[in-house]
Amino acid sequence: MLFYSAAALIAALDQLVKYLVVQHLAPGQSLPLLGRAVRLTYVRNTGAAFSLFTGYSSYLALAGLIVAVAVIVWHTRTSPRDRRLQFALAAVLGGSLGNLLDRLLRSYVVDYLDLTVWPVFNLADVMINLGVLLLAWRLFHKEVNNVSGTV
Repeated sequence: MLFYSAAALIAALDQLVKYLVVQHLAPGQSLPLLGRAVRLTYVRNTGAAFSLFTGYSSYLALAGLIVAVAVIVWHTRTSPRDRRLQFALAAVLGGSLGNLLDRLLRSYVVDYLDLTVWPVFNLADVMINLGVLLLAWRLFHKEVNNVSGTV
């Protein structure tokens, strides 16, 4: 249950921030959060990462659904004691669900974190990337241990 609770919490927090952004900012509006380096900027993204595949929201929603199902299947085949792997999967699932909800409810994803030197993104994107990095580290670490003979 902790896995699903973590994923739901991530998706809920993402949706809460997106709701607040939509309610208090106009599209394109930007406010400083940490000086000039970090801004809160409301962007409607109809594409994927870096606005790739703009206009293909229904296909991206399907891809998000497939990712969510694949993560749940992976979770069911993973030991509950492998908490790092379970957290990584929960992060990917929660982030995927956060952006999937946007695509289904709005036909676009609300992005708002603006580092000014990088495309605008959101909490769901952060969690997906964090989860993928943790998964890659876990899989690489496991592979290195298997090669060196330590399990």
